[in-house]
Amino acid sequence: MPPPRLTSPLKALAKLPRPSTSSALRRLSHPLPSHKVVLPPQPHHASIRHSSTSSVDPTEVSHFNALASSWWDPHGPSRLLHLMNPLRHTFITRCLTSIPVPVSASHPKTYRYLDVGCGGGIFAESAARLPHTSSVTAIDPSSEVLAIAEAHKKRDPLLTTSGRLTYRNEGIEALPLPATEAEQFDIVTLFEVLEHVNSPSEFLEKLMPHVKPGGWLVLSTIARTWTSWAVTNVMAEDVLGIVPKGTHDWRKYVNEGEVRGWFGGREGWGEMRTMGVVYVPGLGWREVPGGEGWGNYFFGVRREG
Repeated sequence: MPPPRLTSPLKALAKLPRPSTSSALRRLSHPLPSHKVVLPPQPHHASIRHSSTSSVDPTEVSHFNALASSWWDPHGPSRLLHLMNPLRHTFITRCLTSIPVPVSASHPKTYRYLDVGCGGGIFAESAARLPHTSSVTAIDPSSEVLAIAEAHKKRDPLLTTSGRLTYRNEGIEALPLPATEAEQFDIVTLFEVLEHVNSPSEFLEKLMPHVKPGGWLVLSTIARTWTSWAVTNVMAEDVLGIVPKGTHDWRKYVNEGEVRGWFGGREGWGEMRTMGVVYVPGLGWREVPGGEGWGNYFFGVRREG
């Protein structure tokens, strides 16, 4: 297999088509350059990923069901998720401190979390243990994975405190819409989920009502470039085997510019932040300025109010 001729991931990104703001997340293009480089196979045509009832892909749920028993093994198939967890908190802290909110000693700021696609609870548990967390609601459509999460939760008395950490076996479509601001959340998280859903735009639209004014929607996903395909599909799955085979579908990856453009066209959403990250074997995940243009990245957007 000949090596890619592109010398820079950023140059490769520049060759990708730029979707319009209105259709960026519904009509994802799959670039294939005219010269010979190693790229993932291209579909016959760009399709609209649409689901009238659910944005959850049953195939994806089955895949993660099979990984349920090993979710909390720090050296198992979910190892990269365990290693990434500290950076999730780092990025959320940056988002929250980018626009300081006045607090008093008598009324300290506490946060309500909604963790969507929580899996076995790696992030949900860590968020529930934070001193300024009032509650964490964590949802996932996989009953097998949530059974693991519930069992692991019982190991920590703090997490079994009423209302501290609540798991719900359902997708975002089934979560009741908040009737008041008090029922909304300060932080809604979507970690390593967007690249596994059928319709990214529909999925994000269902999340937005759950974010209270002044709150943040924080996600992590992967840019759709030849570099990300080589790293996640070839090296991570096929060569190194550090990610279970079949975890990633490159065609579902979403570029940072597409997410930014989509939210830019939504009224009531303002401040946006991004952090590119890369996994370095032996060292773990590291922040890489500009990495959002070609690989894994975090994205945060604040609801105005």
